[in-house]
Amino acid sequence: MTASTKTEYDVAVVGSGPGGYVAAIRAAQRGAKVAIVERELLGGTCLNWGCIPTKTLIASATLLSKMRNAEQFGIRCTGAEPDIESIYARKDGIVDQLRNGVAGLMKSNGIEVVNGTASVESPAKLVVKQKGKSRTLTARSIIVSTGSEPAEIPSIPRDGKTVITSRDALSMPDVPESIAIVGAGAVGVEFACIYSAFGAEVHLIEMLPRVLPLEDKDISNQLKAMLKRQGINMHLSTKVGAVRRLKSTAKLDLESAKGKKTITTTRVLTAVGRKLNSEVLGKVQPKTENGAIVVNERMETSVAGVYAIGDVVGGKLLAHVASAEGIAAAENATGGDNRMDYRVVPSCTFSTPEVASVGMTESEAAGAGITARVGRFPFAANGRALSMGEPEGFVKIVVDADTAEVLGVHILGGEASQLISEAALAMQIECTAEEIAHTIHVHPTLSEALRESAEAVLEGAIHLPPARSRKA
Repeated sequence: MTASTKTEYDVAVVGSGPGGYVAAIRAAQRGAKVAIVERELLGGTCLNWGCIPTKTLIASATLLSKMRNAEQFGIRCTGAEPDIESIYARKDGIVDQLRNGVAGLMKSNGIEVVNGTASVESPAKLVVKQKGKSRTLTARSIIVSTGSEPAEIPSIPRDGKTVITSRDALSMPDVPESIAIVGAGAVGVEFACIYSAFGAEVHLIEMLPRVLPLEDKDISNQLKAMLKRQGINMHLSTKVGAVRRLKSTAKLDLESAKGKKTITTTRVLTAVGRKLNSEVLGKVQPKTENGAIVVNERMETSVAGVYAIGDVVGGKLLAHVASAEGIAAAENATGGDNRMDYRVVPSCTFSTPEVASVGMTESEAAGAGITARVGRFPFAANGRALSMGEPEGFVKIVVDADTAEVLGVHILGGEASQLISEAALAMQIECTAEEIAHTIHVHPTLSEALRESAEAVLEGAIHLPPARSRKA
């Protein structure tokens, strides 16, 4: 193994996901000489094996479902079937386009991209290894953005064929006859919707009593009913016991309060969370807790000059959180003073329909000792939702009973991922229900449901019967 010459940088970033590449750009914008190290593909998991490819598949699945139900729009459309190879080819093309865009941003910002596996040898030194060679990089500050990978279930070891993870699924351009998805969080629910639309028999298994168990209970319960109507088989409050691989199928022993049963599927997808990549650091070992690198509000680790961002620091494993942390770390590494504030973090599950939320649920407010008031407005009473053929779902707003300040907003329905940003902004500037209700919204739009849910808190929702408005 040979070593090349040392190179001096102001900032070196390890990992090029939505946290790492954003951090690199912000540091470069502030005049720093920057290098970014990536062991696989620019854009990291989110771009290549996560957010972008799954949402591209979901777009195809959603369009297919709409085409199959086109008669409700007065359109005759027969014979709509998925061309899975073409769908995956489209997904690959979009990923390639965005990855090339990231590469262009690196070049235009003067950021050097170093391919290989980095090891943090000291607070100011990285050793990058690739193909039997090594290169040493020195930097005044290092930002660790090594992300996470799908967690595996020890009792259901992955083989990449019958038992797979979400990453495997995105590289397998076929639709199994049947699939068991273990875990009904965001990833599990999204893949359940994808495979169901493409024609697979789907079994969604969750040991907790609700799908999307971290979401508001009302949201989870209605989504469950909607997924059932899509033909997805639900196995809630259910544990997976033995999994026996046969020649072309797998048998899963399931256990719940109702008893034991066995199901047989041609594929098993495990979607039970993420494993943080904190073990890749090398000789420098900042403090960790439960596998997550411990950082302060400036994204500094316990080792001076070393920052960490994104999934590897734990918390909410979301791409937009990683990007915000990357900006904070880059500014602090270049002499700034940016402190992370996690009070307002929106999230979304791109199911059919979408689920989006920000802030406290009704039960979380109660658990915090806050007396809350709730307003709900159904999309069935919204003209735009009806015209779009998406009348199911609702907006639910949780406010402080004393001040009417918005504590949380929860949405189930079409374009929920777009609508939630208005709610996040409202919370960021500490809006009250009255201020939202008095803000004129365009008609006809889905966003009117947010205004009317705020009006429901005030017992004045225009498009709900008086008793129902007061009850909301």
